[in-house]
Amino acid sequence: MAVYGVGARTTNAPTATLPAISLYATAAVNFSMLEVGITNTTAVACMVGLCRLTSAGTVGAGLTEANLDQSSVLPTCTAFNSHTSTGPTLVDLGYRWSLGAAVGSGVIWTFQPWELSVRTATKNGIGVYCPSGTGQILDVYFKWIE
Repeated sequence: MAVYGVGARTTNAPTATLPAISLYATAAVNFSMLEVGITNTTAVACMVGLCRLTSAGTVGAGLTEANLDQSSVLPTCTAFNSHTSTGPTLVDLGYRWSLGAAVGSGVIWTFQPWELSVRTATKNGIGVYCPSGTGQILDVYFKWIE
């Protein structure tokens, strides 16, 4: 299994229906999340959470995924910046964190391989959203295996 990563400053603040960032499987490749890091870029507190995505909705700009081991194959799964207009179907995974009202306030969630897995299908993914409503612009990274 190869290890991959992607990160970005979100273009929009997440809401309860529009994830700030997402990672999707493909029709032929699934993934298992290893780590999610999130930091606040503003001096305004907000809540963040992880959600399972079962539809694409209107995704934002595609991000550039990277293989962390240069000798491994390129990543297949696809990451997107802030979702816009039509939200995906999402299921709260119970992971929530209140980011403090300070730039750099953050959380890093780590998972064992296959603990947080996503099945093959282009509509299946993991996202970062704001369960309480409107969040803030965030810096987020994902680390996963395919």
